[in-house]
Amino acid sequence: MFDLIVRGGTLPDGRVADIGIQGDRIVEVGQIAAEAGRVIEASGDLVSPPFVDPHFHMDAVLSYGLPRVNASGTLLEGIALWGELRAVATVEEMAARALRYCDWAVSMGLLAIRTHVDTTPDHLRGVEAMLEVKRRVAPYLDLQLVAFPQDGLYRSATGRQNVLRALDMGVEVVGGIPHFERTMEEGAESLRDLARIAAERGLMWDVHCDETDDPMSRHVETMAREVTRHGLGSRAAGSHLTSMHSMDNYYVSKLIPLIAESGMCAIPNPLINITLQGRHDSYPKRRGLTRVRELQAAGVTVGWGQDCVLDPWYSLGTADMLDVAFMGLHVAQMTHPDEMARCFRMVTQDNAAVMGLQEYGLTPGCIASLVVLDAGSPVEALRLRPDRLAVVSKGRVVAEKRRNDTRLVLPGRSDTVRRRHP
Repeated sequence: MFDLIVRGGTLPDGRVADIGIQGDRIVEVGQIAAEAGRVIEASGDLVSPPFVDPHFHMDAVLSYGLPRVNASGTLLEGIALWGELRAVATVEEMAARALRYCDWAVSMGLLAIRTHVDTTPDHLRGVEAMLEVKRRVAPYLDLQLVAFPQDGLYRSATGRQNVLRALDMGVEVVGGIPHFERTMEEGAESLRDLARIAAERGLMWDVHCDETDDPMSRHVETMAREVTRHGLGSRAAGSHLTSMHSMDNYYVSKLIPLIAESGMCAIPNPLINITLQGRHDSYPKRRGLTRVRELQAAGVTVGWGQDCVLDPWYSLGTADMLDVAFMGLHVAQMTHPDEMARCFRMVTQDNAAVMGLQEYGLTPGCIASLVVLDAGSPVEALRLRPDRLAVVSKGRVVAEKRRNDTRLVLPGRSDTVRRRHP
């Protein structure tokens, strides 16, 4: 007798299987004849591990238009607007917006998020708010917090001190933004400093690195060296890495092996990178996305991140990681069937690896979190960005949606239409 059986679903690897759940664990995967307290019929539907977002800014989420709209659409105007908002936003306001977004995330099967929290202001209200949100969503959503010195570790007088304060408060990942320091030298020194902090505290390290169109912004080289020096390996991630789209190929041929040697991960954010980058170009306009396929070919774990939803930097977004993968697929030109399937893995398994999630997956012993999608395969899920028919978090059904076929009134044609294709 199981608490829950998800019956007859198609797994991402193409197998058709039942999934038996007891408590918060998957205990059996295969053909299950036993009964259950509840059965979800998933025959013909894709059953996937939950979606994972390794790069987000939840302290700013759902604040679009506050204090006003980003008229230029640039990264720097977005940072300036956020600087105004964080000075007046209350703990309660930030927590309320974040909790509303977490509701969206759960409805889309997004059950693990790493969010950067701005530690620049001395009041640290954002840190206080996100720690409260983390506590409240813990029963159903895994939230990792990054101590992120938005204005630079050294650029503000208390930047370094506030990062340490946030870590002492319970934030569990060290952040950074070397290209926003006053000089290239200070940017490199900030990376050396932050790597020591992460190593000494035994924490993960996630850096906004080279989020710029400047091909001479090469902080990722220093970051890779520090990851190797301190043995951080996959505990470290370079986010954005957009300057790589402008670097010459000879330098990149040296750089990518250094990144691979270090064992660090990479997190491009396609929705935001292609929106914010290239704003100073006329034509041709640069894509603004790092070299995803080349990094993967070298053995680097690369995961797609969402970054922003309805905030000073991005005016759209729905908490759907399939939107992120869909855009990444296009911009990175990953259109071979194997590459499209890899894009789905990037927002599930690969992102789980980036975040260091334990007991993630659809095998016995894993935490019983999964999503049933109205699609037949990972590639079809990318094409359709379909409804989530059921979302299970830690053994409990937390979201459901009726199948929503469209009714047709056409002479001689079917009564309903679905965009699924065998």
